Amino acid sequence: MKELVVISGKGGTGKTSIVASFAALAKNKVLADCDVDAADLHLVLAPQIEYREDFSGGKRARIIAASCTACGDCLPACRFHAIKQPAGEEGTSSSAYRIDPVSCEGCGVCVRVCPSQAIAFEPAVNGQWYRSRTRHGPLIHAKLGIAEENSGKLVTLVRNHAKEIAERNHLELIIIDGSPGIGCPVIASVTGANLVLVVTEPTLSGRHDLERVADLTKHFGIETLICINKWDLNPEMTADIERLARQRGIPVAGKVRYDNAVTEAQIRRLSVVEYAANGVADDIKTLWTKVALALETRV
Repeated sequence: MKELVVISGKGGTGKTSIVASFAALAKNKVLADCDVDAADLHLVLAPQIEYREDFSGGKRARIIAASCTACGDCLPACRFHAIKQPAGEEGTSSSAYRIDPVSCEGCGVCVRVCPSQAIAFEPAVNGQWYRSRTRHGPLIHAKLGIAEENSGKLVTLVRNHAKEIAERNHLELIIIDGSPGIGCPVIASVTGANLVLVVTEPTLSGRHDLERVADLTKHFGIETLICINKWDLNPEMTADIERLARQRGIPVAGKVRYDNAVTEAQIRRLSVVEYAANGVADDIKTLWTKVALALETRV
């Protein structure tokens, strides 16, 4: 079983469009959307959810009003300023302190300092993960709640369930749609993968962020390929990125032209290779051939 992770240095490079086309082209695979902060692979693949489950990546404190004596010991202990003073007068039911759930980081210090044991410390629901069926095979995906933490843990959960499905059904490949950037969810997506494909665009910011991602995959010792999407919008910058790739010893697996067919396919909830017969579809098919060959040579 092999793992291919498609990532990008910045958002908007066309990473998910490439993954959706790979989903249509590849055989015997499981799909995993690990861009849990802004998952959108489902918009193209139109999955039918078969199973869903809440995701808890940590705990959150909650003051039990009936037990709170309003002593105030918790207030200075919270460095995140999540604890709010009571609005009512002492001795009334409104005199209890309260905790802002958005500001609470789940450190548990307030629980330790409360002399009345009036603070509950409970698992926090940070989002949901799903097991779905698509026209191109099983998909594991997730949605992190607004302003929620622990995206890296949720990415790991998605990857682990994708591996379970692959092993149970004797599938040979996991295609992962990773997050943009170089943060925790990206690291959780690429660690231990067989191959990473970095999708970039011919802009100055695209080139800069490509370098950061290349540093990341080099650090973890992961075989890396590059795809330059919309390359014909700026041939000079495309040539500059190709020079950079040669200097770093990273193969450019393919260049994909700009084509309105990409947007037209998304509107119809189709991948590009399902919608278009040639042009940009040919570029992506050539890219997939090179990526598949690279996967075959990986141990």
